[in-house]
Amino acid sequence: MADLPRTRVTVLAEDALTGLLLPFWQLVIGAFVVFVVLVSVARLARRGRSRMTTALLVTAAAIAGFAVLGVLLQG
Repeated sequence: MADLPRTRVTVLAEDALTGLLLPFWQLVIGAFVVFVVLVSVARLARRGRSRMTTALLVTAAAIAGFAVLGVLLQG
């Protein structure tokens, strides 16, 4: 029996626990992000129309930039 190769034991319980907790943490992080976005939009709206327009333009430029970067890095 000493000549038989040893097989590596894979622990599946840790992966299962992480798999169960992962959607919960994604939900918590997503809720926190939505809360922060709503608070920041309310604050911008109180500052006035010109700041809101600038913020929307900067946000649109950032979204377009990330999209272009994603397309370039994908290929």
